[in-house]
Parts: sequence; C-alpha cells; structure tokens
Amino acid sequence: IESEEAFREAMKGVLEEILGIAKVGKWMYFDKEGEVLGYPSWVEIDIAIKDQMHILVEIKASASDDTVSKLWRIGKLYEKVTEAKPRLILVTPFIDEKGLKAAKELGIEIYTKT
Repeated sequence: IESEEAFREAMKGVLEEILGIAKVGKWMYFDKEGEVLGYPSWVEIDIAIKDQMHILVEIKASASDDTVSKLWRIGKLYEKVTEAKPRLILVTPFIDEKGLKAAKELGIEIYTKT
C-alpha cells in the first residue's frame, strides 16, 4: 500500500508540477444504487484530467479479472455521473491471464512489468 501511494504521488508530481499537463486527484462518489459493488458504498479512484480527457487510474500490487471488472464498473458509474467517458488504466506489476483477457475485452489499458 505504501508503494502504491508513493506511485500516486510521483504521478501527480510529474503530470501536474513538472509537465503541467494534467490535474491529478481522487474521485470519490457515494454509489447509493450499488452499481460497483452490488450494495451502497463509497467509490474512490485516482483521476487525471487534461482538457476534455478524463483518465481513471487504478494502481494495484496485483490484479485479476475481479480487479479489472471493478475498474470497468467504476468507469461506467463515472461516465453516468459526470457525462464524460473516461479512459481506464490499470497499473500493476502482476496480472493473471484472466485479468489480461478481461482487460482486452473491456478496453482497459494495462501497464505492467514486461
């Protein structure tokens, strides 16, 4: 978790302070209909906004198809609430084959070790 937070801060520093190309923060929303988890809950995700492009970024130590499908559901909720279709990105050092397949099917970009 500490390395995930360090990566978030690095991303914010590079995009906002060094390059000055995007605004980076967190999007938090109370999902009262339970669209993401199946019951009412708070949803939180990292976001970068540049001009009209909204990018939702999930950073995980490891990922599977569950992680990917949750990110997709968050993206759908974000689009419904903000009326902006986000680009979805998952950053992880490890993702299993089912997760890679799900990401491809759902149009989610994966950044992982090669």
